Amino acid sequence: MSSASDVTDAEIAKVFTEIPALLDGAPELMARGRFLDCECLLGPTSQPFHTTIRAGRVVDLTPAPVLMRSWRFSYRASPLAWAEYWRPTPRPGFHDLLALTKRGEAVLEGDLHPFMAHLQYFKDLLALPRHHFAGAGS
Repeated sequence: MSSASDVTDAEIAKVFTEIPALLDGAPELMARGRFLDCECLLGPTSQPFHTTIRAGRVVDLTPAPVLMRSWRFSYRASPLAWAEYWRPTPRPGFHDLLALTKRGEAVLEGDLHPFMAHLQYFKDLLALPRHHFAGAGS
């Protein structure tokens, strides 16, 4: 990835497409989400993905918009926010999903119950690229 300040939506979207494969390599995380079944919208603000999670596994990740497809909640953030969040050691204010919303870099909307009930799962799921791309110059 390029430096955090120049990262594009397309670069962030490419990283998001790799999250299901990264999750397959994290059985302890799938076990943590074993009671989670939901449809949500995750990703960059302008190019999010409809995400289907079944028993903690991401079974579908489709670029939005998809006609007539509903979702329970949405967590979308700016490309800068994702690039900073995925650094090996994120800066203060970029280290946590809720901190990103407080900074105004991310938006959390919809029915927040599945997100809050499985908050640690989502924090760890969305941080998977941090470990994978730590050596990629982010």
